[in-house]
Amino acid sequence: MSEPRARSRIEFVSQPRARSRIEIVLLAAVADNGVIGRGGTLPWRLKSDMRHFRAITWGKPVVAGRATFLSFTSKPLPGRTNIVLSRDHSFAAPGAVVASSLDAALQTARGDALRRAVGAIMVVGGADIYAQTIAIADRLLITRVHLQPQGDVKFPAIDPDAWRETERSEHRPGSDDEASFTTLVYERRTASVASAQGTR
Repeated sequence: MSEPRARSRIEFVSQPRARSRIEIVLLAAVADNGVIGRGGTLPWRLKSDMRHFRAITWGKPVVAGRATFLSFTSKPLPGRTNIVLSRDHSFAAPGAVVASSLDAALQTARGDALRRAVGAIMVVGGADIYAQTIAIADRLLITRVHLQPQGDVKFPAIDPDAWRETERSEHRPGSDDEASFTTLVYERRTASVASAQGTR
């Protein structure tokens, strides 16, 4: 039963890539030990990365799971179309669009990106959403936080056979930062895309 859903998502990515070049981009802050959260919050203070997050996502559709959305102080991120993935049909998020499946969330985000004339859909978590989308994403924008915190959720492993690092920038901690960090850009390897499309 799971295979048709996988095929649907591959088609969703390949068609925009060919026609309108709307990318699926995963954006995450990840500790050196892979942790991305603890108890529904970030296990560090990194105001510089919050500014980076705002700049990267501004004006673009943002796809988030329910728990991640609620971590935004329960209000939609301004200047962006917030698309919240929730299986709870009674869940309501004023100021945001609620989708009951990942495919529905991505279709809504693609329509919003076309209306806004932007080239990317930003996927911002949480762990389950990352796990479902990393196989169909075009780019990963990772802030590597140089800490080893305890946590209950981790980012999926980044397979070097599927991804290549194209940019790296080292940052010392600012006055409101708990740690130094590195911003990284990963692009999907062409062979990996061809392999995914070949499974259709």
